[in-house]
Amino acid sequence: MSNGDLLKAAEDASYDLLITTDQNLRYQQNLTGRTLAILVLPTTRWPVIKQHVTEIAEAVGSIQAGQFRELTLAPSN
Repeated sequence: MSNGDLLKAAEDASYDLLITTDQNLRYQQNLTGRTLAILVLPTTRWPVIKQHVTEIAEAVGSIQAGQFRELTLAPSN
């Protein structure tokens, strides 16, 4: 499924949020007028994501309909 088709299908199914690691999505798709919130993570690496679960959960909890947000995850020690 192409990104455009995926976004449309998610909105048609009344999803509220799409979480992706596609950092080019905003340049490949017209996001104007979308009702779906889109959260972009900077990596697909589970060890990195796992270290930032709290930060990701806060972003999920605060993102609004139609909003596009890219997270930058600070390196952990």
